Amino acid sequence: MSNKRMKVLQTLSISIALLMILLQASSARGQDTSECEVAASGGCYDKEKSLKLKVIGIFTILVASMIGIGLPLFSTAFPALHPDRNAAVIVKILAAGVILSTGFMHVLPDSWNDLTSPCLPENPWRIYPFSTFIAMVTTVLTMMMDTVATAYFKKKGLKRMHAHCGNHGTDNGGSGVGTIHHMQSPREGDMEMVDHHDISSNKKQGVESEEKQSQLLRYRIIAQVLELGIVVHSVVIGVAMGVSNNPCTIRPLVAAMCFHQLFEGMGLGGCILQAEYGMKMKATMVAFFSATTPFGIALGIGMLSFYNENSPAALIVVGVLNAISSGLLIYMALVDLLATDFMGPKLQGNIKLQFVCYFAAFLGMGIMSLMAKWA
Repeated sequence: MSNKRMKVLQTLSISIALLMILLQASSARGQDTSECEVAASGGCYDKEKSLKLKVIGIFTILVASMIGIGLPLFSTAFPALHPDRNAAVIVKILAAGVILSTGFMHVLPDSWNDLTSPCLPENPWRIYPFSTFIAMVTTVLTMMMDTVATAYFKKKGLKRMHAHCGNHGTDNGGSGVGTIHHMQSPREGDMEMVDHHDISSNKKQGVESEEKQSQLLRYRIIAQVLELGIVVHSVVIGVAMGVSNNPCTIRPLVAAMCFHQLFEGMGLGGCILQAEYGMKMKATMVAFFSATTPFGIALGIGMLSFYNENSPAALIVVGVLNAISSGLLIYMALVDLLATDFMGPKLQGNIKLQFVCYFAAFLGMGIMSLMAKWA
């Protein structure tokens, strides 16, 4: 099931890229963009310098992404980053703050700017807040997918456990335990008490095993939904960087994306580690996260000859994808990362660590929010 969901995620990201190419190619020519050109014009334009910065960005962002997501996964080499350690919890909370700020301060405003652009018709795009509406609906749909999937697989696991316990309970020809109890001698009664103890112990172990499986499933859903939100956003921002010829914009954006990918990778890496995937699945998710933004930049560079970032189709596609991504990131950061850890036994039982984590969350939000000034 996990491999199937991963294939769906990969297909979705490829479909997003192809959809953007087709829409840009079909709408790049033959439109009156005088107002849009005025809005997009700027004094900082250098195609050669921009290309150099974009090539540098591809490699630096790739390295930052690999370091960020790799550190938690190599917790044997870095024991302090093991999920059970306080340092790992603090780093994860800081990364969650970065992800939350990315959704609110970077992705959602970008979507708002795209869907309220003067290049789009005033009716309906500038008379209704589509960005916040799409983000709100996406947040609730993500919660629905999260809870329904968890409930379904948990129920399926409970049925298997009950069937297993039922088979043990119907041994000895299906005879009732109460009937045997009245007919047995004291020695046999002692044996029956032992049997009762064994059955209770087995049931307890079964419940504990089911709880562990349910928690493991929860971690796997969190990791995959979080990666989905990151992939959508990464493709969009990578393409946006790749088609830009403004070095004044690209330079700070590369620095911001390196920081963003580093800490976002740490958060995702911690989730992948808790999900206890096999090496093949871990490698797939690491490669996918690390390569998505560089792939988007390379795709954008290849689209320069026909891409028109101010075409209505481009603005609508990018705006809607950014709104969806912001909803995913906001939900995952608040519910599956911050709320889960702060309401968990580790932080609830350690007030000092709890306040340190709050400071880490505000630090992550603050740094990423400050970067919104440049990128």
